[in-house]
Amino acid sequence: MQQEKTQFNVPPKKFQPTGISFIHEDKDIIVVDKINGLLTIGSDTERQKTAYFLLNNYVKKGNAKSKNRIFIVHRLDRDTSGVLVFAKNENAKQFLQENWQNFSKKYYAVVHGIFDEKEGVITSYLTENKAHIMYSTKDHENGKLSTTGYKVIKESSKYSLLEITLFTGRKNQIRVHLAEKGHPIVGDEVYGEKDKSVKRLALHSFLLIISQPFTKEKMTFETEIPPYFNTLMRSV
Repeated sequence: MQQEKTQFNVPPKKFQPTGISFIHEDKDIIVVDKINGLLTIGSDTERQKTAYFLLNNYVKKGNAKSKNRIFIVHRLDRDTSGVLVFAKNENAKQFLQENWQNFSKKYYAVVHGIFDEKEGVITSYLTENKAHIMYSTKDHENGKLSTTGYKVIKESSKYSLLEITLFTGRKNQIRVHLAEKGHPIVGDEVYGEKDKSVKRLALHSFLLIISQPFTKEKMTFETEIPPYFNTLMRSV
């Protein structure tokens, strides 16, 4: 069944912050396509080179006294690219977060190896160690139930291109589940293999379907597969 595409409102490029491509903006939300390497929000070592900082400046239109601001709804890892939504008011933030598990989220990933089962669902309880590394545990009390769907859409001699459906949104969930299945994401130096020839983490959030916080209209935001993923699939 084909989904309806939303007619997007996009500000002129001269007003868009560097490193972020606008997909849609209205009075309640901003939806962008984040490049890999850009934090969603600040860390202990980086405050300004983040999507949150850049978009806060954008909505203030250069006026430091402006009361306009944006609100975090969800996050993408620094090295993950793709669709990222921010709220422009508290009511929109609350609505989106309360309904987040009901929205559709899909990713592209290039992973190591060839799958025996070309489609499936990975389920485990995820927890975090003292080094902030996520892993699956059999301890259901300390772990959070996490579910990831995958489908192989292309194969090469050493890589598989997957379409990922994110059923729950735990930290590093996709990366951990695929690594523990024996197919770490290409370029994942935490849960996979270090390879200096790989330019980036091959994980991209390409589809997000939400409800507009005020009108409740279904909105579909979709981006193209990063060209580098196709380059990886052609490599020998």
